[in-house]
Amino acid sequence: MDHLIVTVFAPDKPGQVEQIASCIANHGGNWLESRMTHMAGQFAGILRVDVPAESQARLRDALQSLSAYGIRVQFAEIGTEPASHFQHIHMELVGNDRPGIVRDVTRLLTEQGVNVERLVTYVEPAPMSSETLFRAHALLGLPPTLSKDTLQERLEALADELMVELRIEAEE
Repeated sequence: MDHLIVTVFAPDKPGQVEQIASCIANHGGNWLESRMTHMAGQFAGILRVDVPAESQARLRDALQSLSAYGIRVQFAEIGTEPASHFQHIHMELVGNDRPGIVRDVTRLLTEQGVNVERLVTYVEPAPMSSETLFRAHALLGLPPTLSKDTLQERLEALADELMVELRIEAEE
């Protein structure tokens, strides 16, 4: 079996995921994992499909034909995933929304060699205020040369500059 990484985009409406799932199943594919979301009237997702090599071309063509329903697809080349030697930690951040928060935090993470493995961000009204709060939840991979304490110290210094609250926990 070989794997395909498929990214899908479509206007959000009932039945989109079922159409994709049916297409995959009807062409011998096995839906292994996915991350999907709705945002601003659009649906987007990324998924990994296990499919025999001899069925890949037909499955790709069938998925691309979903464009008739407004579903666009892209394929990524997949190789072997290297063994991870990262220590995983969770990071949560909350503060008043302003441009540049994600840039500043990810710049620091990149400088430390940290891999952002999952990132979810959103804004919401602050309780009892007209301010908008920015929230981020991330799964981070720390390289063996970086301790959680060192990263936490550097992130806390940045959090003070950004005037945001930060919480870091080791993954259990």
